[in-house]
Amino acid sequence: MLFEPFSFSGLNLKNRLVRSATYERRADEDGFVTESVIELYEDLTRGGIGLMITGNALMHPSGRTITQMLCIHSDIYIQGLKKLTSAVHELNGIIAIQLTHGGRQSFPILLGGNTPLAPSEVYDTSTKIMPRAMTDTEIWEIIDAFGEAARRSRIAGFDAVQIHGAHGYLLNEFLSPYTNRRDDYWGGDEERRFHFVEEVYKVVRREVGEDYPVLIKMNADDLLEGGLRIEEAARIARRLQEQGIDAVEVSGGMYESGGKTAQSDILTPGEEAYFRSAGGVFRKNLNIPVMLVGGMRSKAVMEDVLLKGEADLISLSRPLIREPDLPNKLREGKEAADCISCNGCMEFEKLDVVECIQLR
Repeated sequence: MLFEPFSFSGLNLKNRLVRSATYERRADEDGFVTESVIELYEDLTRGGIGLMITGNALMHPSGRTITQMLCIHSDIYIQGLKKLTSAVHELNGIIAIQLTHGGRQSFPILLGGNTPLAPSEVYDTSTKIMPRAMTDTEIWEIIDAFGEAARRSRIAGFDAVQIHGAHGYLLNEFLSPYTNRRDDYWGGDEERRFHFVEEVYKVVRREVGEDYPVLIKMNADDLLEGGLRIEEAARIARRLQEQGIDAVEVSGGMYESGGKTAQSDILTPGEEAYFRSAGGVFRKNLNIPVMLVGGMRSKAVMEDVLLKGEADLISLSRPLIREPDLPNKLREGKEAADCISCNGCMEFEKLDVVECIQLR
């Protein structure tokens, strides 16, 4: 099944492999596309991936989490992003852009000294930062900014947009009872915690039109006490499906969850696909494609996930840092990725670009 074509919402993928959004550290200091960014995506396209999702693209200056991330919070970025999508399309690739706001996981040093924004003032034990609760005006400003970023995405030639609603970033923070402790329209119970994501989806859909694929990445579980759990996450996904979302990528965890999101030392098939049970729950509850990320390394495991109905599409991140041509290798007979999940590629501050340190 892995190398069968798969189509949804006007996207015709040559296989069921997805490059999950992965920070590249290849944009320039101002967030513009560089030749290094283009070369990376050309390599991924030539490598045989069915769908690429860009590294997290900054959709509002208040949500910066890292340096040298792609930016899309102004029209000045459109021209460079067009060069990126044109390069991919010339090689017959399909590319989506992930729209991201870091919320409380942003850093004051990257925000001109400003305090990170969040639904509520909940101290982050991983970053040692106390965020500031957003005002109603600020919430609507960010919602509108998601719409503007989506508009730019379509103009720039991306084939789809993915809203980042996982990993402890802003949308996940509104959904999670751990980080959203408001008692107004934006929080207080499950219904109200959904409103921010609902409004973001509505404005994105309004800006891109009904014929353009809109995807979302979601936590099935925040993997910490008091956080979002699979039952509520599945209900959220169903509601988004009813409103018109085109596909869901399933993941889990946030900064405070530690290494549970990107688990290390995945050396046996039994350690792979650590979110597969959550993927199965989502797929049973939805009639739209489910993408599953989380430690898949061997072709046999990927095929098993598909055959058992735990996902429709397999998302990969770290293995493609080491082997951009992994899809071609798997199709030609290779049984597993070379990635050993050492997570050295995630130590961003030590790297000039995100790369596999084992190949140095």
